[in-house]
Amino acid sequence: MAMPASEIEALIKAALPDARITIEDLAGDNDHFAATVVSEAFRGMSRVRQHQLVYAALQGRMGGELHALALQTSAPE
Repeated sequence: MAMPASEIEALIKAALPDARITIEDLAGDNDHFAATVVSEAFRGMSRVRQHQLVYAALQGRMGGELHALALQTSAPE
């Protein structure tokens, strides 16, 4: 099972409409990604909580359709 980067971006955008998202396919297999997500919604949140919001946006696809996602999250500067 693979998941295209465009679908990951769409799911995150649906949950965090203001987010600036950059996604890189690390292995060229649509299964191992790195994502940078910058959203005002993250302001004042711990890094763990920020990551939880992104994982929630993926609606249970982590570990199934999406095998690995390395996350970098932050509020805008």
